[in-house]
Amino acid sequence: MDTPLRIVIVDDEALARAVVREYAEADTSVEIVADCANGFEAVKAVSELKPDLVLLDVQMPKLDGFEVLELLGRDQHVIFITAYDQYALKAFEVHAVDYLLKPFSADRFQEAIARARERLRAKTLVPVDEVIRAAKPRTGPAGRVLIRDGANVHVLPVDKIDYVEAQDDYVAFKSEGKQYLKDQTLSAVEEALDPARFVRIHRSFILNVDRISKVELYAKDSRMAILRDGTRLPVSRAGYARLSQLL
Repeated sequence: MDTPLRIVIVDDEALARAVVREYAEADTSVEIVADCANGFEAVKAVSELKPDLVLLDVQMPKLDGFEVLELLGRDQHVIFITAYDQYALKAFEVHAVDYLLKPFSADRFQEAIARARERLRAKTLVPVDEVIRAAKPRTGPAGRVLIRDGANVHVLPVDKIDYVEAQDDYVAFKSEGKQYLKDQTLSAVEEALDPARFVRIHRSFILNVDRISKVELYAKDSRMAILRDGTRLPVSRAGYARLSQLL
């Protein structure tokens, strides 16, 4: 007999969680390891318990399902649960991500679980960035950045960001003397932030223009941005051209 499929249920509505719990408890090959009422609880539970599968509601306050998935990363298998949402449904279908459309039956639940088992065996991962980009149309620049630190989540308002630095496979957000690492590309950060306030000054740095004290010539075709706290960051020729448009 296969080992039980360890699942975490995430939905801000108690009734919706109860329905999923009822369907899951009727299946002896499924073990519920946690039942979470919000995204913060979900990130903590998944980080600590490392389930095989997360049944994740899309529409939640504070942290929605896509933000939870972004924090959990591409290694986490997930079935989305959603009320009708044209963008989300289209994204799930395009990227072959399984979802349950509320209200759903016990049979539909079992079908999704069976499909999840196949994906787990095949080690098929969710293309997280593509799904989020397609399912959650941007309505403007990001107002905050979410960063996972173990089982905790830091919510960093963009106003508090001094600069962002590429570090191998991560980016480091520098804010008020602290550093927060996130598994993301600098290009993705650049795309999310307000181009009127944040500028790519170098292939490895994005700068909040409000933090600049002055720009000095460092060598031929090379400059240094001096921040108000004394931090010195390199500015490439292309970066200086972009920066000049904002200053």
